[in-house]
Amino acid sequence: MKRIKCIVVDDEPLAVSLLGSYVEKIPFFELVFSTENPIEALEYIQKNEADLIFLDIQMPELTGINFMKIVGNKLKYILTTAYSEYALEGYEHNVIDYLLKPISFSRFEKSALKAQERFPINETSANSHFFIKSSGQQHRINFDDILYVESIKDYVNIKTENQEYIVLDTLKSLENQLPESFARVHKSFILNLDKIEKIDIRNVFLSSGKEIPIGETYKSEFLLKIKK
Repeated sequence: MKRIKCIVVDDEPLAVSLLGSYVEKIPFFELVFSTENPIEALEYIQKNEADLIFLDIQMPELTGINFMKIVGNKLKYILTTAYSEYALEGYEHNVIDYLLKPISFSRFEKSALKAQERFPINETSANSHFFIKSSGQQHRINFDDILYVESIKDYVNIKTENQEYIVLDTLKSLENQLPESFARVHKSFILNLDKIEKIDIRNVFLSSGKEIPIGETYKSEFLLKIKK
């Protein structure tokens, strides 16, 4: 799984620590740098790769707005502040979201999913596996072991032969990471074509005994893929 390289910039040490801990809980985020000094962040950006900055707007040495004017559209931003009146000004720049302090993790998760949509994964992988983060740990999952993937609100359940993994992700994102041997058959399901036992008009039956509905929106494309 390609991860979004994140920077946290805030003049409050507790805010840096909190946001850094939030970033590390998101499976598709990678915390590459955090600082209380925006000048240090500028220096880091000049020499290193990054994708997304969690940026405090009101900082004494350099405001977040001026920071964005210097860096420009090279990176994307999620703004953080205790002052809601800065929101409109911030959105004039390359800003994905606006987080008002104090920031809860549930609100942070929603912001993370917005960010993920702005960093689509277009590359296909020749690997036989990928890594996901579930229950605070990184897990290697072989594509051949996956039975199906099910959407559960803001999460997905990756069901394998012997286990299941609950991951903060979307079916759309997973669909871009899985090989051609997988197909979307329903708004809530992606399945491994190699695990199909039989198919009727409305359902797919997997070798594990799982019955998965076929959505009308996906039926034609799915049946065409099966024929191929």
